[in-house]
Amino acid sequence: MGLNSPTRKNTPMVTLYDVPAEEFIDELADRLADRIEEPEWVEYTKTSQDRELPPQQDDFWATRAASLLRKVAINGPIGVERLATEYGGTKGGSNRYAVAPANHVSGSKKIIREALIQLEDEDLVTTGQGEGRRTTADGEAFLDEVAQDVFESLDRPELERYA
Repeated sequence: MGLNSPTRKNTPMVTLYDVPAEEFIDELADRLADRIEEPEWVEYTKTSQDRELPPQQDDFWATRAASLLRKVAINGPIGVERLATEYGGTKGGSNRYAVAPANHVSGSKKIIREALIQLEDEDLVTTGQGEGRRTTADGEAFLDEVAQDVFESLDRPELERYA
């Protein structure tokens, strides 16, 4: 069965690269919310040293897991250390005397590890020996399915060339 056979749709393959990241992560978070469970300690922990408060989003855990899954799919194999660097921020120096310059600090590795473990339990991500995490075939299929649904729901003329 070819792409243009009567039993298949004539829609091209849409991947996560073809849709806007924000809409993709929102849709992916909605689908992951049923599959993963938010730990009890999440509402009390900060996401990085540069933060003053815990996350205020209601769906923080699903959104972070969706964002991690997207980053692993794009950059994989990737390790927790590099992901923590990407989710980090700038911790400001002293304001009073401008003595210390601002420094980059890493994001919370505990949050990243826990989310990746849950994604592994769902068979969306796998650990390569000494290489880091990468998406599985089921994970790629899941991401492509979400990207296809996001693409079909968008009403954006600049994306017409992909249709």
